[in-house]
Amino acid sequence: MDGEISGEELQELLDDGSTEDATDDLRIVDIRNPGSFERGHIPGSENIPANRLTDRVEELDGAERVVTVCPKGKSSVQAARLVGSYEGVDGPVESLHGGLNDWEGPLESADATDDGDGSAAPF
Repeated sequence: MDGEISGEELQELLDDGSTEDATDDLRIVDIRNPGSFERGHIPGSENIPANRLTDRVEELDGAERVVTVCPKGKSSVQAARLVGSYEGVDGPVESLHGGLNDWEGPLESADATDDGDGSAAPF
C-alpha cells in the first residue's frame, strides 16, 4: 500500500482523466456490498466486495494505479494492503482517506445520478 489519497486529489485525477485512455490507468475499487454500490458510487468505480477481494484481485492485473474505497476509509486501508501485495498491480495502491463519508464529488447510482453535493452518500 502506498498510503491514502484525499477526495480532492481523487477528483482531480478523475477530472484529468477526461479521455478513456487516461481513466483506464486509474482503477477505483469500491469494496462495499453490491446493494450499497448500486445505491451510489464514485463514477467509474468498480465493485469488488471486501469478502471477494482475495478471490478477484487478479482482475486488477496490469493496473497502473488503484484506489480502494469504503464508507469511512478504514476497511479500504486493509483492502489497499491486500491489493498492494499482489504482484499483478504495477503502480501505486492507495485508500480513499475518509471514504465515501468525506467524498464531496458526484455519485452514480443504478437509479439516477446524485446532484453532486455528496450529501446522499449511501452506506
